[in-house]
Amino acid sequence: MTYKAPVQDMLFNMRHVSDIEAVAQMPGFEDAGFDTAQAVLEECAKFNEEVLAPLNWEGDINPSAWENFEVKTTPGFKEAFKLYGEAGWQGLQHPTDFGGQGLPKTIGAACGEMLNSANMSFALCPLLTDGAIEALITAASDELKTTYLEKLITGQWTGTMNLTEPQAGSDLALVRTKAVPQADGSYKISGTKIYITYGEHDMAENIVHLVLARVEGAPAGVKGISLFVVPKFMVNDGGALGARNDVKCVSIEHKMGIKASPTAVLQFGDAGGATGFLVGEENRGLEYMFIMMNAARYAVGVQGIAIAERAYQKAVTYARDRVQSRPVDGSMNQSAPIIHHPDVKRMLMTMRAYTEGCRALAASAAGAFDAAHAHPDAAVRKDNKAFYEFMVPLVKGFSTEMSLEVTSLGVQVHGGMGFIEETGAAQYYRDAKILTIYEGTTAIQANDLVGRKTARDGGAQAKALAALIEATEQALTATGNADAVVYAQRLAAAREAFVEVVDFVAANASSNPNAAFAGSVPYLMLTGNVMAGWQMGRAMLAALSLSGANDEVFAQSFVDAKLVTTRFYADHMLTKVPSLRDSIVYGADSVNAMALDAF
Repeated sequence: MTYKAPVQDMLFNMRHVSDIEAVAQMPGFEDAGFDTAQAVLEECAKFNEEVLAPLNWEGDINPSAWENFEVKTTPGFKEAFKLYGEAGWQGLQHPTDFGGQGLPKTIGAACGEMLNSANMSFALCPLLTDGAIEALITAASDELKTTYLEKLITGQWTGTMNLTEPQAGSDLALVRTKAVPQADGSYKISGTKIYITYGEHDMAENIVHLVLARVEGAPAGVKGISLFVVPKFMVNDGGALGARNDVKCVSIEHKMGIKASPTAVLQFGDAGGATGFLVGEENRGLEYMFIMMNAARYAVGVQGIAIAERAYQKAVTYARDRVQSRPVDGSMNQSAPIIHHPDVKRMLMTMRAYTEGCRALAASAAGAFDAAHAHPDAAVRKDNKAFYEFMVPLVKGFSTEMSLEVTSLGVQVHGGMGFIEETGAAQYYRDAKILTIYEGTTAIQANDLVGRKTARDGGAQAKALAALIEATEQALTATGNADAVVYAQRLAAAREAFVEVVDFVAANASSNPNAAFAGSVPYLMLTGNVMAGWQMGRAMLAALSLSGANDEVFAQSFVDAKLVTTRFYADHMLTKVPSLRDSIVYGADSVNAMALDAF
């Protein structure tokens, strides 16, 4: 099955959810209006559909391979990555000062979805490079920026993020990798890092590792962690590559999914210490690394949307082709394609509605990110920063958990053939599982939502969002459209349940933390559902305004399908929120009641 990028839905979100024309009024983005977005997305779709999507299956059956400390990637990946860099896709939303195109995240996120739908294993290399670029732009010295940024942004070199160690997973206080200062201002780095995505490969000339390590004598715990640039090959004064640094890949993991993406175990300092260069100040490494992590968490959420879209497209194709059983309504007197059967339509609509809801959620966050960085009004920047930061754990957590349900349904639509690897449906299911784990598990995202995003301000930001949701309800009701009125009712019930849970979390996070955190993941799922549902409500309003308007971009068939999908979201997704509310508010005791030795 070929992949077809959902360009029209992405453009719809840009115009009506993230407001690309408002973004184009901000300094630096003047040339990034709707017409530019449309041109970029159409070209991006062509590249991903023609170059990367055909390599996706090949990567699953012929994954990256390790031998003698080197990694050879899937046939075709190296050539595709060269084309990717030459076409400028790596630098799409990075500064023009270092060779990027300087486009807003509103456009970049949509292109990122296409890249991941086409080939998630391939896309992980640019994803980590993007994070490294952002960290260096924010915290590195001018010398480091001059040395590394341009070649990272052009795709000539790639970047990695080195946090995890054998004894230190998500608990970075346990990091043991050492950094010893040298007379020339560099450091000697020694230690082991695991789960390093594209930590070794053959697609680029150099790999720029960003490594968390402790300088001798640093404070214990996370306060004593620093961040270092450790290149695979040293870089001479003129920018040419020099000697191989003292870092090597001692193995790669054999994984459930994303098999073409090499997940490396890296050993630093076997021959006296890898040469590293401090990023920013000593003991502020975790602060800088969080720049990469937040960028990666949003990007992983987009991966969830991307893999859901790919699974949906495959399921629809199969449902149109697979003939089995007569329709239950008697409309045909012979066996029909299974897309005629109500339960198959229910599964396909669930896949579609969740994917479109999360795409709209991510689009709203991207628009806020752009305003938080580029809007000329400081108060507007502050409000949008708060909005974006609240959305990041939802985009990451809700969208990735959603992708598991959608890719599972994709297998189910295929029936027994979905369980057979050769059909390809299972690859999306396997690939999706890692998304709920890396860059912070769903529980870590949920803990962030409870602690930093809700309890810290007593629920003020959450309730401010609830007020905006209520305004959307009123606008839906005011249309007089029957479906919009129902949507407003469903959204209101979900919003009220959300506010009840916010009050519960804020009241218990300090005084009874076991109760508050027992429902942390359900709270994330509830909140993600509500926020995606809010954006789908806004999408319904926009679709109603376009209905019958003969819009030159959005055909009536697209508008009609959007209206059906939003109504389905109201009836089948938003209605889950009150029951989640009950499990959070009334279910904490049963979570914590079992004696530990009884498990």
